[in-house]
Amino acid sequence: MTMTAMVLAMGTGAAPGSNPLSGPLPLMLIVFAIFYFMLIRPQQRKEKARRKMIEEVKSGDRVLFSGGILGTVANVKDQLLVVKVADNVKLEIARGAVNRVLEKDEKVVAEQA
Repeated sequence: MTMTAMVLAMGTGAAPGSNPLSGPLPLMLIVFAIFYFMLIRPQQRKEKARRKMIEEVKSGDRVLFSGGILGTVANVKDQLLVVKVADNVKLEIARGAVNRVLEKDEKVVAEQA
């Protein structure tokens, strides 16, 4: 190696013969890409589907709320749902608390951990 090449290599801060793609940055980018495609993206899809389900709730739907309350939607307001849980018993519950919209004759089973 000539003296000029050594001075140029020292001036750029790179060791002679080192590859700039072998440092920690490419490894960090690969790890981030794996996290994005394995964790972040599927979670975003789930949240998008949940928001769509909540927006499509209408009167007459049977819903299960995150607190375990099960009822039939009697009235839909902007951010609230009026839910009939028993005869002459209606509750106002926030839309965001909807956990699941049940099908016509779907039974609710306790999920076991």
